[in-house]
Amino acid sequence: MATSAHDKDTIRAKALELGFDTVGFAPAKLDAHHGENLKTYIEQGRHATMAWMEGRHEQRVSPDALWPDAKSVIVLGVNYGPRTDPIAIHELTDRAAISVYAQGKDYHDVVKKRLKALGRWLVEEFACEIKVFVDTAPVMEKPLAQLAGVGWQGKHTNVVSREFGSWLFLGEVFTTLDLKPDAPEVDHCGTCTACLDACPTGAIQPYQMDARKCISYLTIEHKGPIDEDLMVNMGNHVYGCDDCLAACPWTKFSVLHTEPNFLPRVELTAPRLADIAGLGEEEFRQVFAGSPIKRTRRNALVRNALIAIANAHKPHSREIAQSLLNDLNETVRHTARWALERL
Repeated sequence: MATSAHDKDTIRAKALELGFDTVGFAPAKLDAHHGENLKTYIEQGRHATMAWMEGRHEQRVSPDALWPDAKSVIVLGVNYGPRTDPIAIHELTDRAAISVYAQGKDYHDVVKKRLKALGRWLVEEFACEIKVFVDTAPVMEKPLAQLAGVGWQGKHTNVVSREFGSWLFLGEVFTTLDLKPDAPEVDHCGTCTACLDACPTGAIQPYQMDARKCISYLTIEHKGPIDEDLMVNMGNHVYGCDDCLAACPWTKFSVLHTEPNFLPRVELTAPRLADIAGLGEEEFRQVFAGSPIKRTRRNALVRNALIAIANAHKPHSREIAQSLLNDLNETVRHTARWALERL
């Protein structure tokens, strides 16, 4: 179904009314080089244990490969610009650094609800078909965001917006509507290497991320023991990492979010490492109900807290590591032994 510029304006206005902060329109097709880059990434093993990237590779390479009837993609962003400097927590070595996106309500729930509302409205208004996605489907949303003019994929591989910096949650509406694409955003990184220089483990090369070294991957996706040469550089990160995002000079143009759902829970802004290390299975489920942190599970989070405790070099923390030497989980026991040696 062909549409007019007025229809695009109407859709954009509706999306903003529903709580999205930025809206762009892209074709439902990505250039072949995006698929080739993904294939190389997987062949080199830089996706680490994230087998889901490999398993649905053919669908991931382009929107029309996932849904052949799609004509356009509406790319939507929700700002989560933090109210405090995410790097400041690293000065408090007895406290846990949790990525700002995970300190409030799970963004998947918030964004998905708005996408569904926009989708229902589109179907009623234009008699079209739609599918909605929030980063749990095989969608290369960063290239789509750039094609839609929402931002560009920076050297840290995340989307950067001139208006919101790197603090954007992305979601997409695939539709059978034939919408004229917006002008793509151009790369504004220039010669800057701030994000590369900020990475504690050297996981980033320009426009390339090696998940095997990335603290976000290691603290969230990776479930087993972590190599010692990486652990010693993880500082007090226990869930995710904002270092490369916060280092980006475009962050100074970002806007503080006004979304109540993203306000940080008091107990997640700077929790004591000792408290996290002491969590049992039931306590973990209770504390992190409704939080994205629940996806990492108790054993991995306790492992991460032990690493941070060891990196703080405070001898009185030996008792915490000692108490976990007989934990039911082998990874926790392994990390506790390493932490004791380091302390």
